[in-house]
Amino acid sequence: MSSSEESTQGTTPEQVPSPTGIVVGIDGSEQSDCALIWAAREAESRKVPLHLVTAYTVPIFAASGLDGGYATVDDDVIRQGAEAVLREAAAKVPNISVPMDARVENGDAAGVLLELSETAELLVFGSRGRGGFMGRLLGSVSTALPAHAKCPTVTIPRSCAARLAEGSEQAAKVEKVVVVGVDGSDQARYAVLVAAEQAERSGSSLRIVCAVQPYTGTLAWMPAPVDREALFAEIQTQLDAGEKWLRSHFPKLPIEVQLLEGSAVDALVKATETAELVVMGTRGRGGFAGMMLGSTTDGVRHHAKGPIMVVRDREDPRQGDRSAFGPLLQA
Repeated sequence: MSSSEESTQGTTPEQVPSPTGIVVGIDGSEQSDCALIWAAREAESRKVPLHLVTAYTVPIFAASGLDGGYATVDDDVIRQGAEAVLREAAAKVPNISVPMDARVENGDAAGVLLELSETAELLVFGSRGRGGFMGRLLGSVSTALPAHAKCPTVTIPRSCAARLAEGSEQAAKVEKVVVVGVDGSDQARYAVLVAAEQAERSGSSLRIVCAVQPYTGTLAWMPAPVDREALFAEIQTQLDAGEKWLRSHFPKLPIEVQLLEGSAVDALVKATETAELVVMGTRGRGGFAGMMLGSTTDGVRHHAKGPIMVVRDREDPRQGDRSAFGPLLQA
């Protein structure tokens, strides 16, 4: 595509408008290829532009001979290599039906993508990358982005390669369902709204999962035993109220609610095996739901078999009428 070819020919960040569509991190690895394919399909589904981005910093080496000092690698050489990686990536989605461009950014990869997230609709990247001149665009960077990005992020593990191949056996096993984890926090309620929008846009159903940690010795200090049946009944009542609230905003969306006993990480990792997408918030709180968000988000992302969307908390006017439908999920 001409837009991709033009933007890789030494374009500076000041010459390119800030992206407003989907940004995908590229570093030439198989992981970033998977992220690109997913991002391209998502951009077409949302009918928004796709922006391929790679970033690099110029390494400096200390001299070790009699002549002390430092040596730097030629910036032009590094940039040309990065541009070649972007051209190869763009060639993997030649028939995309939405505008696509590619850009090379000079700077820390995490910082570059975080800055782009201020205007982007979605950030997409692989779960692990490789080292080299592009400054670890993926890998450790993908761990930092979900917690700090200004827009939702989607992590694509390398294991998604088979399921992203059209007509493959693995692709046929993917359910048309978006799964979202809840724990009663405001962050989780916003994540549910985003998940519902995603499901509605893709023509999928929505499955809401709340996992309650099983009884452990950590509760032995309590003066009275926990009534598990009463606890589950109370949570179910609150989940039912939440479902009614959500249906008021998405009346045509098929919605299923699951209340499970067990590890939230295990439940959501299991869901990633077949769900088209699993959605979580970036942070939550403790309580009976076993910290569905926060550290659980990292646990799920590190073991996921499919795409994971992480949503940062923000105010949404639709949450204003939640209490009108019944008790809120509380710890």
